[in-house]
Amino acid sequence: GAPPMGILLVNKQKGSTSFRLVSLLRKRTRIQKIGHAGTLDPFATGVMVMLIGREYTKLSNQFLNSNKQYKATLHLGVTTDSYDIDGAIIDTNSSVPTLVQVQSAIGQFQGEIWQTPPMFSAKKIKGQKLYDLARRGITVAREKARVSVQIQILTYNYPLLEILVDCSKGTYIRSLGHDLGQVLQCGAHLSSLQRTQSGNFHISECIEEEKILDPQFDLPSRLKHV
Repeated sequence: GAPPMGILLVNKQKGSTSFRLVSLLRKRTRIQKIGHAGTLDPFATGVMVMLIGREYTKLSNQFLNSNKQYKATLHLGVTTDSYDIDGAIIDTNSSVPTLVQVQSAIGQFQGEIWQTPPMFSAKKIKGQKLYDLARRGITVAREKARVSVQIQILTYNYPLLEILVDCSKGTYIRSLGHDLGQVLQCGAHLSSLQRTQSGNFHISECIEEEKILDPQFDLPSRLKHV
């Protein structure tokens, strides 16, 4: 039969990369033209919208532009260079914000905000990927971007603050976590991040990453078509 083409929703596992998902799918489907509608950092998990076949990779922009939802755990009192758990610790602080202080800080990040992308990001400036520069210890000025954010507090047990974030495309949750830590004057980094929704696609519809190479698994039946 014809190779399977369409949209496959995958729950990316911790430590894996978007590049790895693409290569696993190439192996499984024998289709070279595979893309995705928005990457996730290696430490993050959750919804990856994988686009299989030229007809679908062409549509990547319409998916990239959709809103996203994330569940994030902030570790307060510890700042890292990459703003996440994979980075090097650059500062620690023992002050313990009250719930009221946390609510007040989060209040400054509701609605439209200006955000600076993290230095550790795949964003390119003058043809250089920022994280390549960051790894060499070089920091450059980054353009602020206007994004739209809604944050709910799920749980707060110091040092861990769990939040649910609904946001527009291009929002960096790591920057949000870092900036919240700065406002709280104790610093913070993300210890976990899960994308729970991308556009209309929800985590509950995703297949687990390891299913991709399972020959018993009926992958074509899980493809969505537009």
